[in-house]
Amino acid sequence: MDSVVGEEGKQQPHLVLAHKLFLLSHQDVDDLAKVDLRADVLAAVKSDDMAALYESLGGSGVLETDPALLAEMRARIEEEIRKLDEKIADAEDNLGESEVREAHLAKSLYFIRVGEKEKALEQLKVTEGKTVAVGQKMDLVFHTLQIGFFYMDFDLISKSIDKAKKLFEEGGDWERKNRLKVYEGLYCMATRNFKKAASLFLDSISTFTTYELFPYDTFIFYTVLTSVISLDRVSLKQKVVDAPEILAVIGKVPHLSEFLNSLYNCQYKSFFAAFSGLTEQIKLDRYLQPHFRYYMREVRTVVYSQFLESYKSVTMEAMASAFGVTVDFIDLELSRFIAAGKLHCKIDKVAGVLETNRPDARNAFYQATIKQGDFLLNRIQKLSRVIDL
Repeated sequence: MDSVVGEEGKQQPHLVLAHKLFLLSHQDVDDLAKVDLRADVLAAVKSDDMAALYESLGGSGVLETDPALLAEMRARIEEEIRKLDEKIADAEDNLGESEVREAHLAKSLYFIRVGEKEKALEQLKVTEGKTVAVGQKMDLVFHTLQIGFFYMDFDLISKSIDKAKKLFEEGGDWERKNRLKVYEGLYCMATRNFKKAASLFLDSISTFTTYELFPYDTFIFYTVLTSVISLDRVSLKQKVVDAPEILAVIGKVPHLSEFLNSLYNCQYKSFFAAFSGLTEQIKLDRYLQPHFRYYMREVRTVVYSQFLESYKSVTMEAMASAFGVTVDFIDLELSRFIAAGKLHCKIDKVAGVLETNRPDARNAFYQATIKQGDFLLNRIQKLSRVIDL
C-alpha cells in the first residue's frame, strides 16, 4: 500500500491479498485451488512482514504458524520502526516541516504495509496533524479507505467518506473528487445500496483512475450489475447499453455482454443462460457475495416485470417457453414474487393464464391522498371532542 494512486491495471497488493483470503474461506473453491491460494497468501505475508496477520491466520487454521518465522518478522518490524523513529527525530531537529511530514507519512505507510491496522490509523492521524494542503489530506483519507476495504470495516469507510466530503468543501481537485466517487460507489455496493452505487459508478466511467481498488474491467462488471437492477429501460439504453466506454471492455468479462444485451433485447432464454454463467463470478466476489441471494431476486424481479409489461394476460406455457424453463418452475417462481408484492399480476391456475394488474401511479396517488385525508379528519374529530370536554 505504498502509493495512493494505482498504476493502470495494477491493484493494491493488500486488496489482492484480501481477495485471496476471502477465496480461502469460500466453500465453493475447490481444495486444489486453495493449495495455490495458501502458497500465494504465505508469500505475500512473508514479503511484507505481516506478523499480526500471520499469527491470526495461524490461530484460525488457514496457515501453519512457524514460531521462528514469526520471531524473524517481529524483529525486522522492530528494527524498521526504530529507523523510522530516528528519521522523524532527525527531521524534527534539523529539517523543515515538509520533511517532518514525509517522515511521519513513511511510518504510516510502513504500519499499513505490515498490517498493523490500529497503529497505522493512529500514525495517519499524527501525519494529518503535520499536513496543511487539502490534496495531501485527501491522500491520507484514501489510505484510510484502503485499510477499511482490506478489513471490510464499514464504519471506518463511512466516516472516512464523510471526512473526504468535508475536505472537498475547503477545496480539492477534480481528479481526487472523481476517485472518491468510485470509493463511495464500492462502499454503497458492498452495503447493498445498489441504486446509489450505480449512479456513482456511471458518473466515473469516463474519468476512472482508481486502479488501486480494481482493474477497469472489474469496474465495468460492477457498473453493469448495479445498473441492471437500478435503471429503467430508457436510462439503461442511454447510459449503459450504448456507452462507448462500456462497449470497449464488456467483451472481456465472460457472459456480461450477453447478460446486458439479452435483457434489453428481451431475449429471455439467452438472458437466463448468461445470468447463470455470471452467478459464479458474483458468488466469488468479496463485495457482492454477502448480497448474492438478494441480487438474484432483484434481477429476476426486473426481468419478469419487463416480460409482463407487454401483456394484459399471457399463458403460463408461453412465458415458460420464452424463458426456456418448465411451467411448474414459472408457477413456483411467480407465486413467490407475487406473494412478496414484487410483481403485480395474478395466476389463474385453472386456465393456466397470468393476468397483470399494474397499478396506475396517478390512481394510487389519489387513493393515498383520500386515505390520508380520512385519517386527518378522524384525528380532528377526536381532538374536537377532547376540546369540547
